[in-house]
Amino acid sequence: INGHPGQYVRIAGFRLEECDPSGCLTDLFIQMAVIMLLKQTLNNIVEFTGPWDWLRNYHLCRSDAFSLFEEFLEMVIQFSFTTIFVAAFPLAPLLALINNIFEIRLDAIKMTRLEQRLVPRKTNDIGVWTKVLEAVGVLAVITNGLVIGITSDFIPRLVYRYHYGPCAGGSTNTHCMEGYINDTLSTAYMINNDTKTFIHSKQRHLFNVTECSYRDYRNEDNELSHKFWLVLAARFAFVILFEHVVVVCKFIAAWFVHDNPIHVKNSRQTNKMSRLKKELRLKKRNKSTEV
Repeated sequence: INGHPGQYVRIAGFRLEECDPSGCLTDLFIQMAVIMLLKQTLNNIVEFTGPWDWLRNYHLCRSDAFSLFEEFLEMVIQFSFTTIFVAAFPLAPLLALINNIFEIRLDAIKMTRLEQRLVPRKTNDIGVWTKVLEAVGVLAVITNGLVIGITSDFIPRLVYRYHYGPCAGGSTNTHCMEGYINDTLSTAYMINNDTKTFIHSKQRHLFNVTECSYRDYRNEDNELSHKFWLVLAARFAFVILFEHVVVVCKFIAAWFVHDNPIHVKNSRQTNKMSRLKKELRLKKRNKSTEV
C-alpha cells in the first residue's frame, strides 16, 4: 500500500511510513510489549490505589449493579489483545497469566476492604460477555491468519524454498534459502535518484539512469511479475486453510469442554431439590402446629 519508486502513495504530500526492513511484525511486537507490560502494570496500580482515598475519609467506595462492568471490560480487552495479536507477540498469554495472578489478589483486597460489599445476585452465566468473547475468538482466528499469511515473510520463504530456491531444483550442496533476499528485490531505474520518476526500459538509453533496489515483485517495466501473483495466491490459500483448521479445532474443544459441566448442573439441581424439600418440611410443620 506504500507504493513503489515512481508511484509512491502520498497523503497531503507526505509518503506513508513503511515497515521496518525486518517486517511489519516488529512494530506490532513492540506495541504489544508496551501494552502487556507497561499498560497492565499501570492499570493495576491505579485500580488498587484509587479506593484508598475513600478509606482515608472513613468511607468505602460505593458498589452497585454496574460495579463489575469495568472488571469484565478489563478482562475482555486483555483477552482481545492476547488472542488477536498472539502471532506477533507469543509472550502475551504468559504475561496475561502473570498479570491475572496478581490481579486476583488485588481485586480480592479491593472488594473486601476498600469497597462496599456487593449484593449477591443469582445468574446462570456472564450474560452478554459470552457473546463478546465468542466474537473476539472468531476475529482472533481471522486476524492471526492474516498476520501470518499477509504481513510476515513466512509464505514468501516457503514459496522460494520449494519453487525458486536451490533446493527446488534438487541441489543439496547449498542452503535452501541462499539467494532469497535478492529474489525479493526489484530494480527501479531513475534519473539522479529522483524517486518520483521511473524510466521505462525503452527510454533508458536516453538518460543517465541510476539503479535502485527495493522490496517488491516487479519486472524491468515496473509491472507486477508472476512471482507476485504466485506468492499472493499462496498467502490467501494459507489464510483460508489456517482459518478452517483453527475453527475446526475450536469447535472440537468446545464440544469437549462445556460451558456448564454436567457435575455442576447436577450439583445445582441437588441443592435446589434439598432447598425445596426443606421449605416443604417447614410448610408441613407450620400447618401441623396451626391445627
